[in-house]
Order: sequence, then structure tokens, then C-alpha cells
Amino acid sequence: MSERLTRILQAPHLTEKSMAEKSKDNVYVFRVRPDANKIEIKAAVEKHFDVEVTDVRTSNVKPKKRRVGRHIGKTAAWKKAYVTVKPGSGEIEYFEGT
Repeated sequence: MSERLTRILQAPHLTEKSMAEKSKDNVYVFRVRPDANKIEIKAAVEKHFDVEVTDVRTSNVKPKKRRVGRHIGKTAAWKKAYVTVKPGSGEIEYFEGT
């Protein structure tokens, strides 16, 4: 199970909206594996960042159509997780310098 937990979190999802939620509600947004569930996401964040998670919300992002010349294709579908961290349990630092 622990080997799977290391592969669940793929990347932080850094946008203006996610940074505003981080500063306002202590919510962090991650790109996660499409087959991950909320319990696994919570365990992975708590293990990796050493914080206490109070809530996890997930969203499946649908693929968008893209065109290259005459060929129409789609981007890959992916899953987004909104992770709420308990106030006072610590912060998740995405980058050392920011």
C-alpha cells in the first residue's frame, strides 16, 4: 500500500484560483491519479507532507478537443483533488523560494 501512496500525487495544480484558496481556506489543489480515491489521497498527503487533512474533494477534468492541422484529437482526462489541511498542523510548501 505504501508504494501505491507514493504514486498517487502527481503534481501540485498551481493557478491563481488555487493560490487564492490556499491563502483563504487552507485548501491545496493536486493533480492525482484517475483511479485514486479520497481515502488514498488523504493518506498520501498526510504521509508525504506530515500534515493533518480534514477534507478531500475530487473532480474529474474532462478532455478538451485540440486540433493540429486537419487532425482532431483530445487532451488526456485527469483528476484534481482539493485537500483541506487542519489549521495549525503545518503548511505544504510547493516551492522552497516562494
